[in-house]
Amino acid sequence: MSFLLCGRFRLDPSQPRVMAIINLTDDSFSGDGSRGDLAAAIGRAERALEEGADMLDIGAESTRPGSDPVPEQQELERVVRFVEHARDWQVPLSIDTLKPAVMRAALAAGADMINDINAFRAEGAIEAVAGSTAALCVMHMQGEPRTMQLAPCYGDVVAEVEDFLAERVHALESAGVERERIVLDPGFGFGKSVEHNYTLLRELARFGRGGLAVLAGMSRKSMLGAVTGRAVDARMPASVAAALIAVQRGAHIVRVHDVGPTRDALKVWQALAAVS
Repeated sequence: MSFLLCGRFRLDPSQPRVMAIINLTDDSFSGDGSRGDLAAAIGRAERALEEGADMLDIGAESTRPGSDPVPEQQELERVVRFVEHARDWQVPLSIDTLKPAVMRAALAAGADMINDINAFRAEGAIEAVAGSTAALCVMHMQGEPRTMQLAPCYGDVVAEVEDFLAERVHALESAGVERERIVLDPGFGFGKSVEHNYTLLRELARFGRGGLAVLAGMSRKSMLGAVTGRAVDARMPASVAAALIAVQRGAHIVRVHDVGPTRDALKVWQALAAVS
């Protein structure tokens, strides 16, 4: 892959990108949701950019385990207000949504990427995005957010996730989506046990073998709490370690809450690579 087409931007995949999580939700698992407060969300986004974020991922519906859907109109209004405010910033704006109506409205407002945990399987989702130039992040999820962590089960988690993502890439390409627009996310924490998550992390390089960009999102998740014993608000060091490992294993984008510490860790790793 020579570049990732991301709306207004062409991104060099040789440089890892830090994607900052900007929650407009009422019930984010990490406790950082702005409850639709645009000023608070804008302030958080500005701080993330000051700390070195390369991209912003805006979400107005929680997808934490056990979460319920939010009304479409509420999600749409919150997302569009943010995009309209931030679209003149020189930074790619990603929208975390699984609703086709929100996708269409966000793209019309100026969004550069759609990040869909449902892998564009909803009726009308592919049609909502195919004709744009936006990057499309295809994520694997077993089940749905409300029940996905009750009893996740796989024969071979890596092979099954690979097969699912390959099928969704085929569906997008069949609709005319260029490969340069597609990003793969194995879906850490979305219908996976702790062992499943670490198996996927160990084998992350396999997902990039087809030449597509890979996104990894493990920030503050329970897979980190399970091995450290830390509560959500004390998982920053583990989150930074997970992001660094993901980049070392081929991730092109890491989706994080703690931008500054993640950026610092990547700078140290890049400095080492520059002299080796």
